[in-house]
Amino acid sequence: MGKKIKITETILRDAHQSLVATRMTTDEMLPIVSQLDDIGYHSLEAWGGATFDSCLRFLNEDPWERLRKFKSAAKKTPLQMLFRGQNILGYRHYADDVVEYFVQKSIANGIDIIRIFDALNDVRNLETAINATKREKGHVQAALSYTISPVHNNKTFTDLASQLEGMGADSICIKDMAGLLTPYVAYELVKSIKEKIKIPLQLHT
Repeated sequence: MGKKIKITETILRDAHQSLVATRMTTDEMLPIVSQLDDIGYHSLEAWGGATFDSCLRFLNEDPWERLRKFKSAAKKTPLQMLFRGQNILGYRHYADDVVEYFVQKSIANGIDIIRIFDALNDVRNLETAINATKREKGHVQAALSYTISPVHNNKTFTDLASQLEGMGADSICIKDMAGLLTPYVAYELVKSIKEKIKIPLQLHT
């Protein structure tokens, strides 16, 4: 029997971030969390990204309370968050100790998997978050921000995946946030990365 393909459900984070500017409230989502938990997903991406900012800026909610409620409702499925490297969940760089403390509190409040990315694929902006997640016994999913340019090709991303594995990543994600990855290119890219790394590979598109 071949290896099982595992699925991460992103409806609690990316779906409403992309479709309705992250305006769904905790009370609107909470009733479905236990049902999502029963499906058997690899993980539920339920926090991070723009959700933290939107809770505070637009919804008058406590994002930490949302996380704790989701964790209480999802008793079987690991919770995952999207983490902007040195930017945490904000729009500028923060000091290393702030990044470390945020990671610590995220895991303490219910996060199991942290998908860490830098929009420019600068690994220096991932190092602190990766090390902090490892210290807290969380799962580090290091993400490649996929794009198309004269300097980005399959070798670029394969080398980056190998470097991230060497930095301690537990899994790698090809993060195709703009929907640029075509099927034939995806086949070649996944094949190239799988030949170079030993850890699991995910695709977010």
